[in-house]
Amino acid sequence: MPAPEPTPPQSSLQTAAARFGAHVLADAAARACDIKAVTGGPPGAPSVPAPPAVSVPAQPPPDAPASVLPSPAADLARILRGPSGLGTAALRLIPREQLPTPSEPAATAEGMAIPGLYYHQVPEPDPVRVEEVSRRIKSWALDEVSLYPEDWEEQFDGFSVGRYMVGCHPDAPTIDHLMIATRLMVAENAVDDCYCEDHGGSPVGLGERLLLAHTALDPVHTTEEYRAHWAKSLHADAPRRAYRSAMEYFGRAASPSQSDRFRHDMARLHLGYLAEAAWAQMDHVPEVWEYLAMRQFNNFRPCPTITDTVGGYELPSDLHARTAMQKVIALAGNATTIVNDLYSYTKELDAPGRHLNLPVVIAEREGLSNRDAYLKAVEVHNDLMHDFESNAAALAVDCPVPTVQRFLRGVAAWVDGNHHWHRTNTYRYSLPDFW
Repeated sequence: MPAPEPTPPQSSLQTAAARFGAHVLADAAARACDIKAVTGGPPGAPSVPAPPAVSVPAQPPPDAPASVLPSPAADLARILRGPSGLGTAALRLIPREQLPTPSEPAATAEGMAIPGLYYHQVPEPDPVRVEEVSRRIKSWALDEVSLYPEDWEEQFDGFSVGRYMVGCHPDAPTIDHLMIATRLMVAENAVDDCYCEDHGGSPVGLGERLLLAHTALDPVHTTEEYRAHWAKSLHADAPRRAYRSAMEYFGRAASPSQSDRFRHDMARLHLGYLAEAAWAQMDHVPEVWEYLAMRQFNNFRPCPTITDTVGGYELPSDLHARTAMQKVIALAGNATTIVNDLYSYTKELDAPGRHLNLPVVIAEREGLSNRDAYLKAVEVHNDLMHDFESNAAALAVDCPVPTVQRFLRGVAAWVDGNHHWHRTNTYRYSLPDFW
């Protein structure tokens, strides 16, 4: 790993150094995860690839005054390009691995974007990586954790999790790094499906199931007499087997701080599951603000929060814990989850029972038609996206530390990749006929 480059006497980082301490820059590089932690192999020589293409908004924000410069989108574009100049060469600590040519050409992206939705266009995920991640995750699901019976295979394939994770983590240096995120995504969906949703889920008794599953992420420390019973329980069902295995892989690559951060965000997720389950048991539709509060917990937050582990580096805990960074991560999770509400709207309407999503709650609580409630939910999403971008841009200016810049870039890439997957996954999603 290269040593941090010396700080010049007159540096653009001088203000940040005075505020956060010059040690932060050195610490950011020193804490970067080595490829050896994931693969057991030697680290690659550092390289600095060309910066990724900047996402282009599909449409301008509504009612944005052209005279206000710089705009949040312009600021975020600069974030996505990444920092340049002295001290930034260590941003790419591990080169991307070389993979064979895919056996078949990638399918052309399909699906229509929601009219009026604010989002950024992104390129198709690397088809070579998609094919390899898809192969490996299916092998893990079947051979390592016995995740699903044979008659669920079509649904597993239709989820296209390899395409999802490759699109959300474009800076992952290796397939092994991508697999960290992919296993966790599949495990989280197994818990959601089997405990909460379609495949045997129920709000009744959910708290007990989630608590026991959470111990696969956050180990129980008990007496010797009872520890064996707990260890055996981790193999009792598919969700717990998946959580245990995915967390073991994650722990090999992540620092103790990154692992603890992830456990915290998964506890947030499980708390959100419990709130939604309570409403289902009471047959209660919450107020819109209450639903949005629940969605800040029952959302995608655990996914973008590990973007540094998947990228092969570490955002130091003191910077991750900053109030401004926590707000950016929360807004990213909120916006991406409302994207799910919008694209899965018709799918949930066709499912048995009543599924709460933002359009349904708005229609019920604000007395709007289904169409008007859906269109208002689009506006809510757009407001969250603009808040995410403006707060990320402000943080990038306020804290021009290389790992902060890279982490913000990774979170923004996850937001964009998440939308791209929802838009193009026509196996799972279709739009309502509201236009």
